[in-house]
Amino acid sequence: MIWTKFSIETTTEVVDLLSDFLSEKGIEGIQIEDNVPLSEDEIKQMFVDIPLQLGEDDGSAKVSCFLDDSFDAAKIDELKLEVKAELERLSEFLPVGTGVITVEDTTDDSTWNDKFMENFKPARLYDNIVIMPVIDDESDVYDTLKAYKNLEGFELRDDDKVIRIKTVTAFGTGTHETTRLCLGAVQQSLKLDEDKEKSVFDIGCGSGILSIAACLMGAGYVHGLDIDPQAVKASAINAEASGLSSDRIEFSCGNLLADNRIAENFLAQDDNREKMEKASLGSGIASPINPDDAARIVDIGLGDSDPIPARKYDIVVANILADVIIPLATIVRDYMTEDGVFISSGISEGKADAVREALLENGFKIVNETRENEWVCFTAK
Repeated sequence: MIWTKFSIETTTEVVDLLSDFLSEKGIEGIQIEDNVPLSEDEIKQMFVDIPLQLGEDDGSAKVSCFLDDSFDAAKIDELKLEVKAELERLSEFLPVGTGVITVEDTTDDSTWNDKFMENFKPARLYDNIVIMPVIDDESDVYDTLKAYKNLEGFELRDDDKVIRIKTVTAFGTGTHETTRLCLGAVQQSLKLDEDKEKSVFDIGCGSGILSIAACLMGAGYVHGLDIDPQAVKASAINAEASGLSSDRIEFSCGNLLADNRIAENFLAQDDNREKMEKASLGSGIASPINPDDAARIVDIGLGDSDPIPARKYDIVVANILADVIIPLATIVRDYMTEDGVFISSGISEGKADAVREALLENGFKIVNETRENEWVCFTAK
């Protein structure tokens, strides 16, 4: 669908009033752009390790909404007149800024994935793990390579394991440093006691890169979990494109943390710890879904039923963010075998000490620590 972006240049003093006005008109999905600095609590709630770059706060702001195709030219003109009248009314009490209204069509979102894939080239992620887009369903990996030019000496080796990516509508193409750190840690863990067929639990699977790679590295069974239904769908599509069957790899939608309580002070609150300890220790996920199904998020800490039998995994990996890993450390051992390992990444150098402390406080022993640029990965038992 091509959406129409309707934007109003105004001031920070009236953004809430304008947003309420648009909501009363039945318009949803309102976007506010300004340079107002975020509070520490707001930054924590966003779980962002990389500082946000804001311009100087001059009091200006822009309120935007996205109109679907039910808004024809006449309805948009009518909305313009109504907004101008509201701005004129508000100007009697507050500064409303320029009041300039712009209307523009956005990109057709149905083609976003195709456009991204056009620029997504084969790449070596780690050792013999290669990631490669699917050009079409009939082309094999060698046909795909022939379609690309100037790959700077990239060659496919006989022992390469290829992850075939058909959709990137969820987060992740696997080329970030944190993914490579996790791949190394997973490979090392799978090589220990190689006679044992190991299971892997990938918490926050994104587009399924780590889950699929674990299968290709030799894991007997892999379970990918994400709180985003789109991620679950993308992962299932990519696993199928990579030739993996559902008896070896499954994806489902859910949240292991009760009520999304992901705050740095979580561990310091005894009442929260007690609630977590009393929570159901099921797998914390809904039933596995196929790409065409809707997904349901399950919050085990809120007492939701869990249709999948609980199991313990030899390797649990979480390539997320430090502020998610910290509370995850309080419950993740319940998903691990007695000699299992917990691999955590997505951790910036500035957050590494906090994650290390959370792991140690919850009875873990850190057996390996790897770094790439400003990112850190822990392997703990």
